[in-house]
Amino acid sequence: MWSDLFYPDNPKRREQLICKSQEFQDLMKSNFRATNQLIDVMNEHLNCSFQHIELNENATLHDNCNVMIECMHKIQAVVEKIDKELKEKLEPTLYEKLLNLSLLPEDFKSISIAIAAVCGVQSIQATTIISILINTGDILVNLISQIGKFGAGTLACFGLAVVFLGIDMIVEAILGSIERDNLEKALKEYDEALSEFEPASEKYQDNITYVRIKIEEIKK
Repeated sequence: MWSDLFYPDNPKRREQLICKSQEFQDLMKSNFRATNQLIDVMNEHLNCSFQHIELNENATLHDNCNVMIECMHKIQAVVEKIDKELKEKLEPTLYEKLLNLSLLPEDFKSISIAIAAVCGVQSIQATTIISILINTGDILVNLISQIGKFGAGTLACFGLAVVFLGIDMIVEAILGSIERDNLEKALKEYDEALSEFEPASEKYQDNITYVRIKIEEIKK
């Protein structure tokens, strides 16, 4: 590109933007995988019937964000419904014990009956999962918020290539300047988005890993 002669940093900026876009894509892949693991746990132990979600690498980040958000909203709705109904069925002190997972043998019977009435299942695994999901609901909310901000922004639809239709170097230089400004803006926005999205994703994935570890401990 002639414009690269006038703006030699543009190729570097394009490469940086592609790398940052890939970072986000990798985080999304991990979040999709973790969400499917959570779906498996909830389907098996809480009598849910969620469908797995799949990241479409041929779609825009915006479209994949929407898929993730829709699924997470459904999970969130189920957790909130369970939480609300358990609050109504349990004594406040027993509800607090459930959240803290500090149940005595005599407490478990009452809680199991309430959980069976709400979820149709009765097990230690179900009790543990519900406690963790209710306790860490803010992690789910935070990740939904971060994905929503990214998916609604210009970054998710940002084109990585600028098409130069003219052959005049001056025209290309002008277009190169526009690309430079767009690239600089996009890189700044990606940095800001990733600084919030990466830790939110890690907390979300760690939380699901914790749920799975606790279930495995119960099975032993």
